[in-house]
Amino acid sequence: MEEFNEKVGVNQFLLMVKGIGISMILSLIMILILSFVLSFSDVKESVIMPTVIFISAFSILFGAFLVAKRVEQKGMIYGSILGLIYMLILYLISSILNFDFSLNTNALIMITFGIIGGAIGGVLGVNLK
Repeated sequence: MEEFNEKVGVNQFLLMVKGIGISMILSLIMILILSFVLSFSDVKESVIMPTVIFISAFSILFGAFLVAKRVEQKGMIYGSILGLIYMLILYLISSILNFDFSLNTNALIMITFGIIGGAIGGVLGVNLK
């Protein structure tokens, strides 16, 4: 019985890693599209941050949906954890690149939306067949 539980735990961990990876790749693609659009248009800078937040939350929602669909239980928990881990990775990378580890309002908003997006994606993944 212990061997079964260990395998289930490993599988869930690997699903989370895959979900985070898929979310990161989707975000990267969407951010590249956004940067391309911004290069050839006169979009105001005030639109950029809300768009980045939306892209991150949507990517997390999609990754959490896929994970919860495979796990088939506790979608809100798995999705929230996926969103939190994704946002922590994003925060660490951006802090290292900017040499600034301060938490500002935008970072807190992004973390919140990431967790909420993950929770919604997890619930949808468990409940939609």
